[in-house]
Amino acid sequence: MARDRYLTISWNIHISDPEQDAKNDQTKGTPQHDKLFRLKPLLDTILIACKTHFHPRQHIAIDERMVATKAHTGMTQYMKAKPTKWGFKLFVLADSSNGYTVDFAIYTGKSQFSSGVGLAYDAVLSLVNPSFLGGGYELYVDNFYTSPKLFMDLFSMNIGACGTYRDNRRGCPHIENNSMKKKDERGTIRWIREGPLVFVKWMDSREVSICSTIHPAYEGATARRRFKGNDGKWVTRDVPCPQPIVEYNKHMGGVDLSDQLIQYYTIRHSTKRWYRTLFFHFMDIVATNAYILHKELCTEKGETPLSHLRFLEELTAQLCGVSATVPPVKAPAEHLPVPEKTEDSSSEKDGAFVQSTRRELQREKNNKGNEKPC
Repeated sequence: MARDRYLTISWNIHISDPEQDAKNDQTKGTPQHDKLFRLKPLLDTILIACKTHFHPRQHIAIDERMVATKAHTGMTQYMKAKPTKWGFKLFVLADSSNGYTVDFAIYTGKSQFSSGVGLAYDAVLSLVNPSFLGGGYELYVDNFYTSPKLFMDLFSMNIGACGTYRDNRRGCPHIENNSMKKKDERGTIRWIREGPLVFVKWMDSREVSICSTIHPAYEGATARRRFKGNDGKWVTRDVPCPQPIVEYNKHMGGVDLSDQLIQYYTIRHSTKRWYRTLFFHFMDIVATNAYILHKELCTEKGETPLSHLRFLEELTAQLCGVSATVPPVKAPAEHLPVPEKTEDSSSEKDGAFVQSTRRELQREKNNKGNEKPC
């Protein structure tokens, strides 16, 4: 595609009506202003499609995702612990088994959630919809979301939850007699049960705190760790490991897997319009979800799925209405210059005279090299 044609297409990407955008911009600073108005039509369509074509399996996970940008939009966030520190923050619900993005919400500010319970609580309940998911699910979250109130409310919806928690979170137990000591050996376990909630502390290289409404505190699982003996040599042995931590490590990576698949062949690039950044990310989401569906269908049929790159090439070709199997036209192997004919006969004679003179000089040089000394 030519550069000018690409720029013309890019300049004319309008997800919403430009006239309605201008009316929405006039309401800035008021409760009627919608920060995502320029994305609403496409955003709603993609969210419906993500839920329509795939129903997640039992294990699901919720985590944040950052879409890189430094645009001054009022929605740009900074997260120190993320590899992408500046960008739009998304709350993502993903299937833990394959990384399929089931649902997501773009964070636009504190006013987006107004229940008064907290951002983490509202973000989870906005993504976990029992009318769509049903019951019997096991949700895994990190310490930003975990709270006793959230887990109890999910338990009342017939959705189990498991996640690490912060000791200063409201409702978490604070009992000195049952707390972990710094000198405790690796593999030490402490737990407290409050109804369906079980709070577990485990000493690894540091203290780990986890809460669950699904698992018992301990079922005999072990984790292999290295220890330095008295003789200075490193040895490996198994230490007890709580069951919630085993399951958490197994199923928490659904959003990370989705991020990894998206980053392989992302179409995101720099742009001067903030909504195009999210538009490109939406395209990455739908393309990655389509590839996951392709693998799921091939697995059910017993067929070998295409590679990720080959699938995207075939998808692009079908969207463009061309065939990806037709080889491109090869260029000629070499290019030979063709002399131009001139009408000036005197120039042709001069050229022939120059060529004959060069041949005579070369012949004399060769003869001198063949002469023998007297």
